[in-house]
Amino acid sequence: MDVSNPIADVVPSAHGPVLAVLASTSTPLTGRAIAELTRPRVSQSRAARILIELTGSGLVDRTPAGAASLFSLNREHVAASAVEALTSLRQRLWSRISEHADGWPKPPDGVVVYGSAARGDGGGASDIDLLVIRPADVDPDDADWHAAVTDLAARVTRWSGNPCEILDRSGQELRAMAAAGERLLSEIRRDGRAIVGSISLVPAPKAA
Repeated sequence: MDVSNPIADVVPSAHGPVLAVLASTSTPLTGRAIAELTRPRVSQSRAARILIELTGSGLVDRTPAGAASLFSLNREHVAASAVEALTSLRQRLWSRISEHADGWPKPPDGVVVYGSAARGDGGGASDIDLLVIRPADVDPDDADWHAAVTDLAARVTRWSGNPCEILDRSGQELRAMAAAGERLLSEIRRDGRAIVGSISLVPAPKAA
């Protein structure tokens, strides 16, 4: 999955970013505003042509506004729900991870996605990096725990097509990393997204 632009996996043309902008808001926008919000960026002229095509198909509504036009996703269109689903693929992946963790014999204290997947600036081959925080009463060699972590990594790859790397640490081990000034913790605290638990479970590293 292209973690920076998930809709591109199904809609590889410039239509994807334009549709992603329209699906993200119920506020009608000008063609210029839509082009400026696209990621990756679509030129204003290209966005204008796409909006004409989408208006012609009925998927997008166009409303005159003086010399300009305002565009919005026609949510009554039968394809609108599919567009909205495609633009929320990252959130759906996080939900699946959370649901999987909730079913473990001993659920983790926290699961945090970090790196490019959290920032949204990776590509189709980017890793999905997860910090899984092991409860204090679970031994790192616990067979059930190890099986759950291994299964989660395999399932994330199956769900997304991306390699999944899991950093498995207890709260005590994270505090030891912080005391040693481990800079990775700063990255996780800055960019990470807590799927289970809170980002506050990740301690700040000791300043050098």
